[in-house]
Amino acid sequence: MIIYALAVFAVAALGGLVLASSVLRGKLAPWAISILHALLGATGLVLLIVTVLQGQGAGRVTAALGILVLAALGGFYLASLHLRKQVAPKAVVFVHAGVAVVGFLTLLSAALAI
Repeated sequence: MIIYALAVFAVAALGGLVLASSVLRGKLAPWAISILHALLGATGLVLLIVTVLQGQGAGRVTAALGILVLAALGGFYLASLHLRKQVAPKAVVFVHAGVAVVGFLTLLSAALAI
């Protein structure tokens, strides 16, 4: 299930790049991509939660889950700005992306250790 979560997060990251490029140009991101990005991120989190609850997650998987939950909280804040038709601050976008990348790499390291 970790491999599926990695695949889902990787696709979500591609959408995140599109969203970030809009913000970096000072524009609101496309809604369809925002929603897809959020749904994919949530799907990946659910896969990780199930993995951890089944006892299949080593320490790194649990750590990755925690880090990715933090990224999701940043995503909720970004979505709230989007709902108010405000372009997100670039710094917040970079922090959200950075935390998500760290979580993804942590999960990837756990998958490679299996």
